Amino acid sequence: MRVLLALGGNAMTNAEGRAQPEDQIAAAQVAMAAVAELLGRDVEVVLTHGNGPQVGNLLVKNELAAGVVPPVPLDWCGAQTQGTLGVVLMNALDAALADRGIDRPAATLVTRTRVDADDPGFTTPTKPIGRHLPKVQAQVLVDRGETWQDRGAKGWRRVVASPEPREILDAPAVVALIAAGFVVIANGGGGVPGIRENGRLRGVEAVIDKDLGAALLARSIGADVLVIGTDVAHAVLHWGTPQARDVGTVTVARMRELAAEGHFASGSMGPKVDAACRFVEQGGRRAVITDLAHLADAITDDVGTVIVP
Repeated sequence: MRVLLALGGNAMTNAEGRAQPEDQIAAAQVAMAAVAELLGRDVEVVLTHGNGPQVGNLLVKNELAAGVVPPVPLDWCGAQTQGTLGVVLMNALDAALADRGIDRPAATLVTRTRVDADDPGFTTPTKPIGRHLPKVQAQVLVDRGETWQDRGAKGWRRVVASPEPREILDAPAVVALIAAGFVVIANGGGGVPGIRENGRLRGVEAVIDKDLGAALLARSIGADVLVIGTDVAHAVLHWGTPQARDVGTVTVARMRELAAEGHFASGSMGPKVDAACRFVEQGGRRAVITDLAHLADAITDDVGTVIVP
């Protein structure tokens, strides 16, 4: 069985969302213990991950240094965090496998994702990233070509395109590494976004939804199961109300109906539900949304929110 395990950005922070290096290392150790358990069951695992907090840190550095050095482009931020988080995850996985007496190499692949140049997100960017700033500080970055919006009392915040992922360009390399026996970490943060122009790939200022990127990667490498790891054990109906209830095993058609009824917020659970449904609709055996504590059982047992054909 081949499983694509997508770790949310929260999986690389502490319980309060803090992303100090020591917090990220500790969180990676928890997640990789579950991965090592799966590998001990002869499950073939490919990993991808979010990078929101880590890119946010780089953006703060951009802001603070904008008057001294040019800001690093957003696609570079994505590539840098793929490398950094890949090393953190590989180190944690090596240790977890050694504890279990398992000898299995890991590899991180900095991965590119093609998007369409005419995606509407490029003309009307809506994805907020980074922190809020006073207008005078934001203006320095606007003068360097970035798009910032006035968000009222909180200040100004940068917005970028979040285009639809169309192709995982380095998926063949992922498949080759799997065939060579590696546990592969790839397509972090949805992949480094790029567009084709006259046969050449050019990086763009955009953020690809990590869950949609995970679903596309899973299909591209022939995964049987997609597991989306987050900070809750289930998707929930009527979230935050006395009528709240967990979603267990459900057909993809029913999950689409629930999403259409507005149960899953666009900024949190919504993209995860959409990605899980896409994977199953396009031939996947099952998709699971659950927390780190249930990752190892999510592959074969009915834990978490399980979406089936």
